[in-house]
Amino acid sequence: MLSLHNSKETKAICNAVEDLGHEPVWLREENAAISVDDGDVSVEPAVDVIANRLLLSNTDQPAELLGLATTFERIRPMLNQPDAVLASIHKFATAATLADWNIRVPDALLALSNDRLNEGRERFGEVGVYKTAIGTHGGGTWKVDLTERVNPKVGNRQAFLQRLIDRDDEKHRDLRVYIVGDEIIGSMYRYAPEGDWRTNVALGGAVEDATDDMPEEAAETALYAAEVMDLDYAGVDLVEGYDGWYVLEVNPTAGFKGLFEATGTSPAPHIAKLAIETVGGEVDDGDVERIAATLDDSRPSCAPVPKPNTTEQPDIGYIEEVVVTGTSGSTQALAKSDTGATRTSIDTQLAAEIGAGPIKSMTRVKSGSVKGGKARPVVDLVIGIGGNQHTVTASVEDRGHMEYPLLLGRDILTDYRVDVRRRADTDEAERDEAGEILEEE
Repeated sequence: MLSLHNSKETKAICNAVEDLGHEPVWLREENAAISVDDGDVSVEPAVDVIANRLLLSNTDQPAELLGLATTFERIRPMLNQPDAVLASIHKFATAATLADWNIRVPDALLALSNDRLNEGRERFGEVGVYKTAIGTHGGGTWKVDLTERVNPKVGNRQAFLQRLIDRDDEKHRDLRVYIVGDEIIGSMYRYAPEGDWRTNVALGGAVEDATDDMPEEAAETALYAAEVMDLDYAGVDLVEGYDGWYVLEVNPTAGFKGLFEATGTSPAPHIAKLAIETVGGEVDDGDVERIAATLDDSRPSCAPVPKPNTTEQPDIGYIEEVVVTGTSGSTQALAKSDTGATRTSIDTQLAAEIGAGPIKSMTRVKSGSVKGGKARPVVDLVIGIGGNQHTVTASVEDRGHMEYPLLLGRDILTDYRVDVRRRADTDEAERDEAGEILEEE
């Protein structure tokens, strides 16, 4: 298993390999190495086949991880090979590939220039879907008012427009079909949570088993999509329009939680079986079905012992200058770091200026003066700090009476060490040699 993170899916697959009577190996930072010695290439720890579960959609440097996966793939058989994963994590590349193979996808437009993207937005109607080309768990996806202009990029990520496929007489839902090899392991309907239109389980969407009553058209379309994208295992997301089924995404690292909740079936032993049989191993199908009835995501025996993290977190100032981005613009702003706040918040006027929104849902924020807290709308933002970018769900409030239009909460600050002496709104000449701020006499 090639996975640098601690996801439950990775753990479940490793445990399934062991339960099937084979030896799992977890390739990660603590133990993995590739050596070239006098023309001989070796992998440490030794493996026969690799199941690729590198998460590329939520990293700042996906090319680095793709290069790593490609290195392993050149010397060992690999499930979900890097080139297939690359095409799949890029949502527009997926749409273009599927459309070229006569698989129905929503109309979409990706343009590199602002003018070209906005010249074409009218054909999607007054409301459309605006997506970053790479994103996960519903992050970087907005339903937008297309009477307003949008940007071809959100932060440093390419974005595109897509037609909204919606059946007005139905509660908004989509269909997730999980495929391993050429078989459907299970499928589920996913329903959008109250106050949102996205169906992702990570966002609180409800699930319902669809394995036995899934329309044949949807099943065949999902199988064909996974085959066209050349993935060994994938979660295929479809939505039903009035004229049939459309493929929205083909996810090479789809989660198991919602599927197991809905169907009672874990894909983990099916992936383990495919990997074992790829290199000539044998697996009892009865054992696969038995193991699939549970989702064992406990720490696997093959997990390497983590070493203490000696890497220091980067500093962030008490007052920091950041770049904040919405769907129609970006601007620099001063932000205050508040380790007591769970969620980042943005001033109403600034949110309107950059096109933050639309409102995804409401959140209740505790307040000492109001019993039970205040209800505030929340929106997706991209906030750039130095060379890092963070996509967060921020609350919107009137901060006009406050000094700073942005407040950075723990959803961002967990990655930093706050230096309370550093203030971007204070001129360097006002600091003494120790970095302290001098008070005026």
